[in-house]
Amino acid sequence: MPATKKLIDEALSLPVEDRAHVADVLLKSLNKPDPEIDRKWTKIARRRLEELRSGKIKPISGDEVFDRIHEATGEPGKPSLYVG
Repeated sequence: MPATKKLIDEALSLPVEDRAHVADVLLKSLNKPDPEIDRKWTKIARRRLEELRSGKIKPISGDEVFDRIHEATGEPGKPSLYVG
């Protein structure tokens, strides 16, 4: 694994934008995009956007979403957006 460690060390030394690009390429290589799934998600997203714009549905805040999740699962606390 010395070659792998060297590659990881080199990748970690890259600027953040380049590291993000490398991570994106690697993740896509593990999880190949499926055009049919992408088409279905696009259709759902467009429908949901139209429902929001027309007033058929009302948006809720991210905090409310997490509150509902925690209430449903019985898990206390809210997730932190910051890791430090």
